[in-house]
Amino acid sequence: MKAEEIRFYKVVVFVNSLVPLGLMLWDWAQGKLGANPIEFLTRTTGMLTLVFLLISLAVTPLRRLTGVQWLIQFRRMLGLYAFFYGLLHLLTYVWFDRGFSLGGTVADVYARPFIAVGMLSFLLLVPLAITSTKNWIKRLGGKRWARLHKLVYVAAAGGVVHFWMLVKSDTRLPLRFAFALAVLLGARLFYKQMRQQSPPRTLVPRPDGQLKP
Repeated sequence: MKAEEIRFYKVVVFVNSLVPLGLMLWDWAQGKLGANPIEFLTRTTGMLTLVFLLISLAVTPLRRLTGVQWLIQFRRMLGLYAFFYGLLHLLTYVWFDRGFSLGGTVADVYARPFIAVGMLSFLLLVPLAITSTKNWIKRLGGKRWARLHKLVYVAAAGGVVHFWMLVKSDTRLPLRFAFALAVLLGARLFYKQMRQQSPPRTLVPRPDGQLKP
């Protein structure tokens, strides 16, 4: 795919990723968020965080499954949107629920374990968002950068646990997120095992004297 086409699709993904936020703001302005608007905003931004996390994690296995290499171009943007909606989720809680009270927030974290789990999961996303640029890959080195960004799986698992602890009784939706994450983790382990079992490439001399695989 040409660079111009990739840029076009990046714009499409960027704009469409903002649509949920636009719809929430529109419904808020129209007073259509239900009896408890703050709870609706908090839960919706939390679910959007999980959705974008899982979509970003699905990029690599989907690329390997389909062979469409340019899909990797969208992984960083999707991951940053996961961080963006996670930040909105946190701000909604700290602003509307705690009134930006540091003491009240800390006390709530100690009193309600599911908040502590969610807070820790978000904090794990912070260094990943900061180091998402090409310059940071060069500064850290490819291997160290890749090891650091494996924390996204821990953050996603923590987000699913946070959601499960929050809903208490009807756990069907958190379990669906958990299943999707398990599939993505399984795909990662499968492809890793396949790479380890792949036979080493042999080099065959060409007529010009050079070697080719």
